Amino acid sequence: MASVSYSEDLTCAICLSFFTDPVNLPCAHSFCRECITHFVSSQPHCPQCRESVSQDVKCLPTSYLLSSLAEKAKEAEKIQTQRGQEKAEMAELCPEHEEKLKLFCATDQQLACIICRDSEKHAGHKFKPTKEAAHHLRQELANDMEKLLGNILAIENVATTQREEITKTKEKSPQLTAQICRQFEEMHQFLRKREDEIKNELKHKEEDAVENMSKMLNSIETALSESKELQGKVTSVLKIEDSERLLKSWFKESSMMTQKDLFRPRLNDFTVVKSSLSLGPYESHLQFFMWKEMLQVVQPRADLLTLESSSEDITVSSDGRSLLCTPQSNQAQSAYSLQVQSMSGRRRRSAYGYNYEYDNSTYSSQHSQPTTHQAFSVDQFTPGQHYWETEVGNRDYWELGTNNDFLKYDGQKYAASSQNKITELAFGGRPRKIGIYLDFLSQKLSFYDADSMTHIHTVSSRLKNTTVSAHFAIKSTAQDCNPLTVCWY
Repeated sequence: MASVSYSEDLTCAICLSFFTDPVNLPCAHSFCRECITHFVSSQPHCPQCRESVSQDVKCLPTSYLLSSLAEKAKEAEKIQTQRGQEKAEMAELCPEHEEKLKLFCATDQQLACIICRDSEKHAGHKFKPTKEAAHHLRQELANDMEKLLGNILAIENVATTQREEITKTKEKSPQLTAQICRQFEEMHQFLRKREDEIKNELKHKEEDAVENMSKMLNSIETALSESKELQGKVTSVLKIEDSERLLKSWFKESSMMTQKDLFRPRLNDFTVVKSSLSLGPYESHLQFFMWKEMLQVVQPRADLLTLESSSEDITVSSDGRSLLCTPQSNQAQSAYSLQVQSMSGRRRRSAYGYNYEYDNSTYSSQHSQPTTHQAFSVDQFTPGQHYWETEVGNRDYWELGTNNDFLKYDGQKYAASSQNKITELAFGGRPRKIGIYLDFLSQKLSFYDADSMTHIHTVSSRLKNTTVSAHFAIKSTAQDCNPLTVCWY
């Protein structure tokens, strides 16, 4: 049998087979005569060492030693192949009884011989002829293949849909980026415009202040110059020793002005004009005032909800923004649930009750439970994107959201209700104002801490192309002094 060590030495580097009529090149490398003749006809050099070779390689003598060794290697490989085939044929025999495997044991799911069928090992087992078992298996595999092909087709459709969604996402991302840039640019333009206006206002105030102070400074410098000039004159007069000359010189210099007028103190004639440069509240609260101004130009703004109540136990503020529990009875632990709905030209009252599970206990609008009270508004959410904010303050209980989906706080923990399923949340903050974002397209309802815009939770909502209502619920055991207020901007 040819071993790997010398099989490689007897292999032609061109055809990668054992040598056939091998020849030795001057560089000592060996190849099949036909292989090297064809090779040097286009590339006259050794394929291994690249040394130049004459194209007349047909005349090279045959290396009989390599030829003999190559033949022996071929024969050894042939014997090895035959042995492998014999082993494969032996493998098809029963390893225990050395009989042909003509049966298939359906119980053990393996091939068996006739002797195996009668042995205790297969007692009570069901057997089939191998052809029959193979035919049955082929049918099962064919049926399974049909199912597999259907499954593959379905998966390919899902994959195609997923690719389309990826493409949509990649296409939508630049669109959203452009939208973000556009909206920020609008805010930047507003801020740059206001910045220029405030800078110009400051510049004008500076010019006016400097002009007034410069006028006063010129008057002061003029008076100072006149006083120094008078000082010089008096000094020169005092140096005259002759009395007549002194009198003559002084009264000549003083002209018509009396001595009292000349030496009158002038300090009180001038007051330092102090800087009046100030921007008022823009100086200390610039960012806040800019935010207030931007609220007037930002579009769209938060939705404005106006509420009204049909319950005697609920009071709505005069502006329609705030709800207060004002129970007319002293019923303990009374609960008030307010449903904000939009009515098209008329009010509608309907039975409105809950039967949700909270902490393994149930509250419902039954005679033994607190009465449910409602409130309405003239507003309604149509398909699109909506955002509104509600100030909850320090209330120990509230619910905010839409008809079937809302966020609940019971004084200790938060929970989200979506499609009658309650999910407790790990959110631990205590927002005073809750922002709610409703997106009909993605069918998502998201809740935020409106002061910091921290995301609290998002629920999937089964929104149809119809209008939906905002939902509010509050509890109070006595007269309520902490209203729940819808924010307007």
